[in-house]
Amino acid sequence: MIDIHSHLLPGVDDGSPSLEVSIPVLQRFATQGVTVLVCTPHLNASQAASAPYARHCELLEQLRAVAPVGLEIRLGWEIMLDSPGVDLTAPEFCLGNSRALLVEFTRGGLPRGATTELRRIARSGRTPILAHPERYFGCTLELVREWRALGVVIQTDASVLMGRGVPADLAKAMLADGLIDILASDNHGDGRSLGTARDWLAERGADEQMDLLLRANAERVLGDEDPLPVPPLRDGLVGRIKRIFGR
Repeated sequence: MIDIHSHLLPGVDDGSPSLEVSIPVLQRFATQGVTVLVCTPHLNASQAASAPYARHCELLEQLRAVAPVGLEIRLGWEIMLDSPGVDLTAPEFCLGNSRALLVEFTRGGLPRGATTELRRIARSGRTPILAHPERYFGCTLELVREWRALGVVIQTDASVLMGRGVPADLAKAMLADGLIDILASDNHGDGRSLGTARDWLAERGADEQMDLLLRANAERVLGDEDPLPVPPLRDGLVGRIKRIFGR
């Protein structure tokens, strides 16, 4: 499996506070079968000019030094699009050595011009990966379809599939319509992992979706290829949720 969204660089954001916290998470990920992990500390677009890239590279090497054998760790950012029009084309903002940018909006709701900003990033030669759209108040299946048509890659948090409430229902409706490209842990030094989503998908006989969501599409995006279509998953409960959100 490949995990493109995590907060395990020690002490830099609201994620893992120390190496001592990050190490057991890395060990658990490796045991579950994660082979590539991207650390994506938070960064506001409005502060991109002063991003502490050099310091994060130092912390990345510390993390690599204690990582289990077979787990490759790369560096990126999760960029909050708090200020439209910021130039984010510098290679250091991307995930690893790819053209992909992991971006997010505030939980409170989608800002005016959200689609315009995603379009601008896509036209700049970067591939925007929108993190956890299921969280954003005002997000609909119709909007997700529009974003994907612009070239936006949709990343949903793996743990939400086991949850309840509007974010979980929206994520399952997206899954039922084939609108999710990648699942990621968004681990903050806690118990979240891709393993729970793998088990959840396996219980539903969704082997093809599992491989695409947890490995193949992440591998393709990190290699600057388009993600492959994920077949809709419409078991009983997921299908009913899709009908509720089917607009």
